[in-house]
Amino acid sequence: MKKYAFIACLCFLAPLISPAQETDYKVVFDLTSHDTSDYKAVIRWVNEIIKANPAAKVEVVLYGASLDMVTKGKASTEYAVIKIIGNKAASFKVCAVAMQNHNIDKSQLIPGVEIVPDGIYEIVLKQHQGWAYIKAVR
Repeated sequence: MKKYAFIACLCFLAPLISPAQETDYKVVFDLTSHDTSDYKAVIRWVNEIIKANPAAKVEVVLYGASLDMVTKGKASTEYAVIKIIGNKAASFKVCAVAMQNHNIDKSQLIPGVEIVPDGIYEIVLKQHQGWAYIKAVR
């Protein structure tokens, strides 16, 4: 009986004694807005997450009317997107269907922006993989 009590205590105390493990931090932002203030908010949130946890995985999925954020020369946040992509701090993924609907070609995208077949499917896939979901509107 003492043996089992000792094992139970070890099982209880082991997480407290062992080095702290960093939990996975994965978040996907869903952006459909044409509002540039929403673009700026997403940039701010991504930068705050990366600053708080440099190991975090962050993805911004754009579809609907939000494509200007990642189209060359269309948004004031272009430099911030380039900087985030360049540092590999986060990824920006744009929906191929939305690109077709808005007549946007791959050559018009900011370098490093990735294209996914369907933005909603990408978000659902990330959620199934345990990513947190944030609808990006202020």
